Amino acid sequence: MTAPLPPLPPLPPPVQLAGAKILVVDDDPALVGSLTWIFKEQGCQVVAVPDGQELLERLTEERPDLVLLDIMMPHVDGLQLLERIRNEPRWRELPVLMLSSMDPEDGTAKALGLGASDFVAKPFRVRELVARVESQLKRGRELHSAREDARARGAIADILHELTDSLKPDEIYHILARRVARALNISRCSLVLAKPGDVQGTVVAAYENPMLRNLRIELSRYPEILKALETDRPVIVPDVASDPLFAEVRSVWAKSGIPVPTQSVVTLPFRMREEQCGVLYLRTVQGENPLGPSDAQFADTVIKAAVAAIEKAHDFETVVSDKERLEFLASTDALTGCLNRRALLEVLDREVDRARRYNLVLTLMMLDIDHFKRINDSLGHLVGDSVLRQLGELLRREVRSVDAVARYGGEEFVVLLPETAVHGGMIFADRMRQRIANYAFAEASHPVRITVSVGVACFPDRTVDSPDSFIALADAALYRAKADGRNLVRQ
Repeated sequence: MTAPLPPLPPLPPPVQLAGAKILVVDDDPALVGSLTWIFKEQGCQVVAVPDGQELLERLTEERPDLVLLDIMMPHVDGLQLLERIRNEPRWRELPVLMLSSMDPEDGTAKALGLGASDFVAKPFRVRELVARVESQLKRGRELHSAREDARARGAIADILHELTDSLKPDEIYHILARRVARALNISRCSLVLAKPGDVQGTVVAAYENPMLRNLRIELSRYPEILKALETDRPVIVPDVASDPLFAEVRSVWAKSGIPVPTQSVVTLPFRMREEQCGVLYLRTVQGENPLGPSDAQFADTVIKAAVAAIEKAHDFETVVSDKERLEFLASTDALTGCLNRRALLEVLDREVDRARRYNLVLTLMMLDIDHFKRINDSLGHLVGDSVLRQLGELLRREVRSVDAVARYGGEEFVVLLPETAVHGGMIFADRMRQRIANYAFAEASHPVRITVSVGVACFPDRTVDSPDSFIALADAALYRAKADGRNLVRQ
């Protein structure tokens, strides 16, 4: 039988319990009513469970911050309930305060031995009970905070470990979107590149669509992104359906009949080289836990820690791009875009060596524009340059990816055909000769018609022992084509 309650003394000023959810498990309606009144006065939400047999089900439904559990109830033993709670891994750290009229020394020993957080004897003193509850809630929050902090540090370390120096910027963006979304257990996470004042942004990665690349979006449809860019501060919106920030776009959604499943939003601006460059954009939908400050703090820490890796990746990409550009310029004829003479000799040296070692064949074509001087003299050098440029483009379009086209000098071009015998080389050369003769080289005033003479050489040949001798063999064949009347192919 529960001991009678003492008169309730005046309550002290509210302590820091606001928002806590407390589950009261007791069969005494009067006691439950008193405890409900006491803790509601402290700003708590109180859920009464008069029958302890429902406790485990109610824990799952309510997910309380603390349980006040009576030891002696008619239908169930409170200590057995405590033991069952502690056997469940998800409730192992839940603060449980045992209430009982049994001998305090005996009750304390039994309750604490089974994992209770504290023991309060009946009749209790209100100030003492409130203080004990506050202490356990504080301890529970500190423990939860410490665990969340450890989890966050571990997750951040894992994410940064994946961001190796060999990654490109777009690969890093996709890793960040994926890992942040999984760490926070949300379905939508994107990286959007944009600067303050921009009308459009570029979505460079999205967890919900891994195939997405560089999607342009109108920022006017995303007030949360605009605000984050303008203020350079995180934007946290727990409820998109009611937040004033979305008032205008909500009316647009309503008029267009567009269903918007987004429930909460966190938008985190980030900088590179001390300049704003974009946002990490997190969203949840109905059925997911809404995003809050702790989620924003975790994601903000991740993106700020990852900036160094992104900057390094951009630097490396720029260096590689510049190197490739310089190598391209060094090996390319500026007028026609074909290989230049130096690059041709390097490619030819490799291909001759490969053909010799693996007993392969190799064909070399040398083309020369017939009477090219007449074009320069009658139409001008600008027209002549245009013809050379278009001829280079035509040759590159007609060859295979393994072939090489080079401007050897003046109006002479060389085409290298790996693993092509002389018969196939002659057929290709004559087809190109006809193709060029029938091609109208476009000019502003009128089309220009040209013909070419072609010399063909094939390796292996006993006279060829170097790239220069191979070119000399093709040049001799070209001379015969010129001597025989031009617009011809000779071997």
